[in-house]
Amino acid sequence: MGTVVTFGPNEAALEGLSEHDIAARFAIAKRLAALKGFEFGGGYQPSLQRNTPLYFVPSDTLSGKEAKRLGIRGANDLFGGVVPHPFVASKTIAHPLAGRDAQRPQGWSETFPQRVHAVVLPGFTAFARADALKGGERLLEEGPVRVKHGRGIGGKGQAVAAERSALAQALDGIDPLELASCGVVLEPSLEEEATYSVGQVWVDGTSASYCGTQKATTDNRGQPAYGGSDLFIVRGGFAALLCMQLSTEVRLAVHRALTFDQASAEFAGLFASRRNYDVLRGRDARGRWHCGVLEQSWRIGGASGPEVAALEAFRADPRLRAVRAHSTELYGAHASPPRGAVVHYQGVDPVAGPLVKYTMVEPKEVTRLEPAH
Repeated sequence: MGTVVTFGPNEAALEGLSEHDIAARFAIAKRLAALKGFEFGGGYQPSLQRNTPLYFVPSDTLSGKEAKRLGIRGANDLFGGVVPHPFVASKTIAHPLAGRDAQRPQGWSETFPQRVHAVVLPGFTAFARADALKGGERLLEEGPVRVKHGRGIGGKGQAVAAERSALAQALDGIDPLELASCGVVLEPSLEEEATYSVGQVWVDGTSASYCGTQKATTDNRGQPAYGGSDLFIVRGGFAALLCMQLSTEVRLAVHRALTFDQASAEFAGLFASRRNYDVLRGRDARGRWHCGVLEQSWRIGGASGPEVAALEAFRADPRLRAVRAHSTELYGAHASPPRGAVVHYQGVDPVAGPLVKYTMVEPKEVTRLEPAH
């Protein structure tokens, strides 16, 4: 028997992580432990004896150096992913640099943006203000530009600029050292039609792939926030998902994500047991439709509750081919989960305020669908 442990920055002090994120990660890690038949050991401690196998649930994508230090050798050792360089886990890999002489981090791939060019939005990546301004000015010729911090999560760290002065102001708000290490992404600002979640998880030989849409909500400060995901999850890989009856829009989103996922092979040393892709469908300032991958997530995320719930259902019933699962995040003093929900967090977060996070797998939506013909 092994042990499942969580891992994050300064895990002993739990610094840098919100209370509700820590609690949700612990709740999902406990379910993963039960799924694997392992014990749950809480947060990883360097002094932990390695007499039995350890399975990690990191709060973020790990670098190859971190993984080696922890003894993580492959996808069977963690719920998440490992990348050769930290920037590979960020939004920045999706777009080319603004010029041949543009600043770039060690390990930058010119080939990856070429391979995903047709499945992402138009845009540029930059690691210096001058390069970002150059790329942003080119995009401004077509309409407003969205400026996105390379490591931003859930829509945070973004600004929209409709003219050069606003673009310059948005870039001035980013610390030069942070810009050099994390980068910035510049894309057209779209009128959003839908954001799709497409992904795949693999635990102990059981895999599940899914597609669905994200929900928006309002946090306790009245700001837009991630509200959860509604997912259709099948047993097996992306090929099994594409065999199902999917709408034209969803099928396109899955193909976009699959191309992006396959292109990740350009980064030697990358492996992941959890792969999630946000795909946006929307219109630009000229009314043109776009459908492209916004970013990847090779770590535990908002859809991980439904992911693990699906793996549990598939393990419990070998005949089961597909389920529908929903994750929800509700803010407010009166927020409460429905009966039958798997609750990952319910309380008053010191920063976010009153909040509840839960997952539902509705029995009436469990299906044994036949492949589409």
